Amino acid sequence: MFHLINDNRPTDSVNKKYSDKNQSHKNSYVAILTREEWEKQKHDFDLGIDIAQRDSENSITKAEVNYDSITGTFSIPNRNDFSQPDAHFAFALDERGIIFIDDGDTTERIVMNIKNTKMWRLPSLERFIYDFLDQIVSGDLQLMNSYERQLDEIENAIFDNQGGNKVKNVNTIRNNIREIKIHYEQLLDLAEVFEENENNFFINENLRYFRLFINKIERLHDSATAVYEQAIQVRDLFKTHLDVKQNKIVTTLTVVTTIFMPLTLIVGWYGMNFRYMPELEYKWSYPIVILLCLAIVTCSLYFFKHKKWM
Repeated sequence: MFHLINDNRPTDSVNKKYSDKNQSHKNSYVAILTREEWEKQKHDFDLGIDIAQRDSENSITKAEVNYDSITGTFSIPNRNDFSQPDAHFAFALDERGIIFIDDGDTTERIVMNIKNTKMWRLPSLERFIYDFLDQIVSGDLQLMNSYERQLDEIENAIFDNQGGNKVKNVNTIRNNIREIKIHYEQLLDLAEVFEENENNFFINENLRYFRLFINKIERLHDSATAVYEQAIQVRDLFKTHLDVKQNKIVTTLTVVTTIFMPLTLIVGWYGMNFRYMPELEYKWSYPIVILLCLAIVTCSLYFFKHKKWM
């Protein structure tokens, strides 16, 4: 699929050759090709580099400056399910336009969304690239807010002693945020390559678009860092809360053991049944021992309460 950037939005174009190096910026193009289509049509673009061979399934988001082009890859995490494979595709651009090589539907979906929702006063290749990059992270601020609300709910549940079933979500959020932070760092490097404009493919006054995107990514990275730190704090809070509960249990067991130690001593002492123990013949021995045991328990409980050990 081919689009021309010569209107207030990308417009469809078919059967067009793009080998003219003197083409105006106003007629920049956007091409979306599969690997098979690229192999058949790559000579029409005259880029002097086989970007399909430079791509790989384990690619990351990056950009490389070549003699007469900028090539690179995108690796976009699935925001709905980070356990799913990333969306991978390659790209190449020069002053005439940008080519995406994608066997999936990611780039086509993004471009069609730009076409249907964006209106440009000054159409340009730089503005298209900005909108393309912006579409990749368009819902991330809401995602960060959603994670913050989840962490707040988990924190409240921990204080209400109901966080055991929810705390496992903290590790999921933390792992997702760590992955998206890496993605932001890669997008930041890519945008900085564009802003540097080493090959002078871009109009200087339009480099502000890349600076705008860099600023947005930096803010999103800061938000992701804050959520990541909150996730660590919630996890540590749960561990602390769990330790407090365990300490209370250990304290209770220690108090009970301490109370019954003298009672166990009395039972063991009078359970020896020696022949010449005078208390065995005394008729008040039994109630006296009972009262003594009650007194020991009462005094022990009072002492532990006074020391706030229970």
